[in-house]
Order: sequence, then C-alpha cells, then structure tokens
Amino acid sequence: MYVFLPSTVPALAALLDEGRLEGTPLTAFTADAGPDGDSEEAEYAAMYAAAEASLRMLAADPAAPRRRVVLAAEMPDRAIEHEARHGADVARVLLQGAVPYKRLKSVHVDDPDVAEDIAEAAADPDSDAAEDHELMWFAVQEARHLVDEATE
Repeated sequence: MYVFLPSTVPALAALLDEGRLEGTPLTAFTADAGPDGDSEEAEYAAMYAAAEASLRMLAADPAAPRRRVVLAAEMPDRAIEHEARHGADVARVLLQGAVPYKRLKSVHVDDPDVAEDIAEAAADPDSDAAEDHELMWFAVQEARHLVDEATE
C-alpha cells in the first residue's frame, strides 16, 4: 500500500543515517477514494494530510528547518492498521514496525523560499500561511542533498 508519512528535515536525516524510519506505531496517510473515486486526487489529498501533520511535528521541534517533509513509501498491507478516516478520500493509518529506506518512493519538501510562511503555519494551527505552497517532488536518491542543503 502506498502511504504518505509526515516528517521533518532532522527526521529525514536520521532515516538516512540509520537506514530506516523508527517508531511504533508510525502515523501515515493513504488514499482511500473507493471504487468510483479519483485515485490521483485522493493521493494528493493524502500527501497534504501528511504535510499538515508535518506542521505539527515542526511546532514540536523549534530547531528543525521550517520546511514540511512528506515521505512516500510502498508498504506491505500486513504492516498497516487502519485507524480512522481523514476526510472523504483519505485514511489515517498506523504502520507497525520500521519503514526501511528501500521502501521509500519519493520525498516531498517545501521550497526554502517559503520558510517564513511555514514557520507561521507551524506556530499557529489556524493559519493558512502554508495553504498555497506546493511541495516539491524529489527522488529518494536526492534526500541526502536535501538534508545537507537545509542544514547549511
């Protein structure tokens, strides 16, 4: 199952150093459009549900660079426990066990130029400062460069 995990730059760095994302259970989001739904639109909604959760992670870590990070991973169904609906086309799920690096499919990150808006959104949950900012797509192989760039 394709899942979207909220993250931060320091958590991404730890994943790269350790070869896996630890934490039991890990919260993720997945598209749940149903048989008549638009799966591409549902995946977009799941990714942005994870981006919203990333803002909460940023609020809890004031030292983290102000960039939302979302990790897309392909996980076996046996590792996923459905937790709740999160909107019409999105389900919040729990991942049992670690997410190995080899399961990552892409990394989605805010442009560094929007850091001020992301900081505002992380500080104020009612803010819509991050709403108009699209996450950029990166191949997993580019993750180390993203971490190095964000921590310079």
